[in-house]
Amino acid sequence: MLNKAVLVESLLVFTMVLLVHAVVWDRFSWCAVALAIQAFYVQFKWDRLLQLGGAVFQFRGAANSGLLPASMVMPLLGVVMKERCRAAGIVYFERFGIVVASTGMLLALFLSVLAVGITKPVPTNTGILTGIAGSVIIYTMKHSLTVSEVIEVLEVLLIFVYLSMILLYLLPRCFTPGEALLVLGGVSFVLNQLIKRSLNVIEGRGDPIDFFLLVAVVGVILLGLFFTVLFIFMDSCTWISSMFFHMMTAVLGLGVIMPWLYRLIHRNPLFWLLQFLFQTQTRLYLLVYWTFLAASACGVVFYQNTKRSSESKKHQASTITRKYFHFIVVATYVPGLIYDRQLLYIAAVLCLAVFIFLEYVRYFRIKPFGQT
Repeated sequence: MLNKAVLVESLLVFTMVLLVHAVVWDRFSWCAVALAIQAFYVQFKWDRLLQLGGAVFQFRGAANSGLLPASMVMPLLGVVMKERCRAAGIVYFERFGIVVASTGMLLALFLSVLAVGITKPVPTNTGILTGIAGSVIIYTMKHSLTVSEVIEVLEVLLIFVYLSMILLYLLPRCFTPGEALLVLGGVSFVLNQLIKRSLNVIEGRGDPIDFFLLVAVVGVILLGLFFTVLFIFMDSCTWISSMFFHMMTAVLGLGVIMPWLYRLIHRNPLFWLLQFLFQTQTRLYLLVYWTFLAASACGVVFYQNTKRSSESKKHQASTITRKYFHFIVVATYVPGLIYDRQLLYIAAVLCLAVFIFLEYVRYFRIKPFGQT
């Protein structure tokens, strides 16, 4: 039986789906409702698999798989994007929203079919619902997408399949099924967009802001895959491995990622970034303000670590202490949203890349800071 928390979460997700489609009711609404019902049943089966340890891949232990809410994120995002762009008369992004919605539905359906396929015996009711939802989604895609858009959706699905097989094997217990759908689905979509834009780049100057997130995400993912495979064959905790890690990071960053970004924007990325950060006095004020917030966050962490090391038993941070970070997040994003959204976007992309790099250092225990 499903616990009450999962039932409440599922009820909230169904409510959000119905609220969105009460405003925008079209053929994609039937797909989203069918997918939500099917994902609810599959989540119930997958939760039992996780509890019994019967899943093919080693997923992260959690209260539930989170498949239902994760299945709804990309389809609802695409539907909202489609309707907003239709109202604004932006045809290109209206079609792009349809592609996003269709891709999200197909990725969720694929993961659900995978879950049903590894459940033994195969559940009859869930299998029937999966077949119905799949038929509705495929029929809708057939009558909504052009040939080129169908190819684009299938490209994302193919990348998602390969990434799922690789990352879930290399990184066991790092994702719940829902997290895997969100993270790997997002990375697959970003990678497909970057490949498509790289092949179709024109001989003009592209806006660096349009490509920054795509290149940063794909770059850190490739970096992680490279070192994951490498450290299967060598010890990552030695000084030689540390030197090789930092040297290859520099080589991949300066020899692959920077030229790739240069090809897309036709200007030096580092010079552009410096010019962008200090372009206005408002941006300089925001950077100083964010530096102060970062120092405050570090101060809270050092204080907690000092209390933990000074006490005989393990120190548990209070709820009030943890709320400091919620306050810092709000204090970080609100001024950026008000005064300079482009700077906030670029800063978030850079911080994402830095955080993932630091996670590689921690995970592989790269000297001298990996253990710390």
